[in-house]
Amino acid sequence: MVKVRALISKLANVVRNPRNTLTRLWRRFRPMRSDYRNRLNMTLKEWLLYHQRTIVFDRCSWMGVPALKNPFDSWIYQELIFKVRPDIIVEFGAKYGGSTLFFAHMLDLIGSGEVISVDLDRSVYNVTHPRIIVLTGDSISAEISAQITEICQEKSVLIVHDANHSRDSVFQHLQIYWHLVTVGSYFIIEDGLRDLFTPNDSIGSFNDGPLPAIEQFLAKNKNFAVDEECERYILTYNPRGFLKRVH
Repeated sequence: MVKVRALISKLANVVRNPRNTLTRLWRRFRPMRSDYRNRLNMTLKEWLLYHQRTIVFDRCSWMGVPALKNPFDSWIYQELIFKVRPDIIVEFGAKYGGSTLFFAHMLDLIGSGEVISVDLDRSVYNVTHPRIIVLTGDSISAEISAQITEICQEKSVLIVHDANHSRDSVFQHLQIYWHLVTVGSYFIIEDGLRDLFTPNDSIGSFNDGPLPAIEQFLAKNKNFAVDEECERYILTYNPRGFLKRVH
């Protein structure tokens, strides 16, 4: 009886307020606009391929400087920088310098810290900022590693690896520099996404990349753990790449 009365009440409301009822139905079931239908029907894989093929290399920038980054990851970076408040951010691989400048500006906002930018090739790098220290050379060489270690002595350190993405090179960087990362801070390994795609996808490679290197490192070094919370937006270039030092 109660259900019947409720149904009668709803029908009566439709009769009394047909326009309101139709409006609510339209809002609930209205068709998707045709100009946005394709975008909103994209799968996560399709979005990543779209960003890789048409955006990241020539349509992504920070303050006018090309920055070859996934914006979802960059948002996570600013959260980590605010949380960790590192004295030093070491960035392996800079290219144009957009992400280097981004890190420097984040440190401006918290009022302290420096960025060590390390790269072999400075031919297209064109960034200056008082917080940026530029080191040019092979980041796994004894000379460069000694300079980085000296600068980082007794300071809190966060590291971002965006250099050579081959398995051996990534593993070497992890082995050489992990001890500089302070407890509670991060060693971020970028572009492990390439190990989840095939070469035909324009992201993947025939050779092992960062992801196997990460797994190899974690199997031997229990001082770090993957912070899966940093992948909560799903669309990351760095699967299992946000390594938090826990010990």
